[in-house]
Amino acid sequence: MRENAAVTMTNWAGNVTFRARRVHTPSSVDDLRKVVTGADRIRPLGTAHSFNRIADTDGDLVSVAGLPPTMTVDAGAATVTVAAGVRYGELATHLHGAGFALHNMGSLPHISVAGACATGTHGSGIGNGNLATAVSALTLVTPDGELVRLARGEDDFAGAVVALGALGVVTDLTLDVRPTFDVRQYVYDGLSLPALLDNLGEVLGAGYSVCLFTGWTGPTTFQVWLKRRFDEPLPPLDWLGASLADSPRHPVPGMPTAHCTEQLGVPGPWHLRLPHFRLEFTPSSGEELQSEYFVPLDRATEALTAIDDIRDRVAPVLQTSEVRTIAADDLWLSPAHDRDSLAIHFTWIADTDAVTPVVEAVEERLAPLRARPHWGKLFRMAPGAVASLYPRRDEFIALARRYDPARRLRNEMLEEYL
Repeated sequence: MRENAAVTMTNWAGNVTFRARRVHTPSSVDDLRKVVTGADRIRPLGTAHSFNRIADTDGDLVSVAGLPPTMTVDAGAATVTVAAGVRYGELATHLHGAGFALHNMGSLPHISVAGACATGTHGSGIGNGNLATAVSALTLVTPDGELVRLARGEDDFAGAVVALGALGVVTDLTLDVRPTFDVRQYVYDGLSLPALLDNLGEVLGAGYSVCLFTGWTGPTTFQVWLKRRFDEPLPPLDWLGASLADSPRHPVPGMPTAHCTEQLGVPGPWHLRLPHFRLEFTPSSGEELQSEYFVPLDRATEALTAIDDIRDRVAPVLQTSEVRTIAADDLWLSPAHDRDSLAIHFTWIADTDAVTPVVEAVEERLAPLRARPHWGKLFRMAPGAVASLYPRRDEFIALARRYDPARRLRNEMLEEYL
């Protein structure tokens, strides 16, 4: 087991410096149990791809990246049991080699399985739930060192998957898998906002996964990233006034397209097309801030119009904005809990002072639509406002108190919002 005392560590973007006294990287579950029981305050740390203090603590941080990177496929049950610290790109490569696939991938394959699931991180697709919806079981170390296994259908399960590290440190997860499949990725340029709003269902449902990028500069147009299964029909050259790109694109104009997964309709395995970025590159690390808000899908037109109304404030501090869909789920703290959702993501410039008032303006515009912020990204919403958005919040608080009565896994952010 490795322990770093008095270490200075930042999150992925560099906008948060962790205050932890020690950082532990245990190499076995037994060592992890000793770390957890030996700390008066402790927080689990994934790949640190967060933009707020959700993983922070003035106690100890513990990373599960040092646990054996096990990935065990059960073909009969159509599941894989994976160590918590394994990155999605590594898991996907292993699964594809065994003839299987996950239902979806996030934009970045670099993030850890446990961290992404714990915060409700997602990919895109009208019929695709977030990444945590694939979880059928998980194992965690509770604050008293007990190993607890929870499975889908059990009383605590729906509160324990998207749990923000408040119940324990996850050691492994069992995920549903399906047969591997190929995907073709296309990009369209120049879809106007009126054309999008007039054909919203057609656009968002045009592929297995559909993502739209815009800079919110007037007149607002969108780049449409269309990811279709190999057996779906080829798209037209011109579609709703947008044109099929004749060369690769990057979501941020001017950035190298070599970092992106292959486009132009070249077929490839699901895990090399559903993410936007290749595993072998680390895009824009330390050069951005991120926010994201989930609104009910049936209020998508209102949400997009609301942002367009303040585009003159948004555009100057924006690198790119992404629009995606996520299917509803039953996980208590999931941003897509109980409602099909449209997620509006913002990749901001790395200037907190300039970005913060714009984030507040975005939240003010989306508040009437009951927008939920992504738990791991930058937001300014008041705790009471966030609390009102989660009908199972009180049940989660009771669950967290039962698993962690001494609040050793809590930090300032969790205390404030939960």
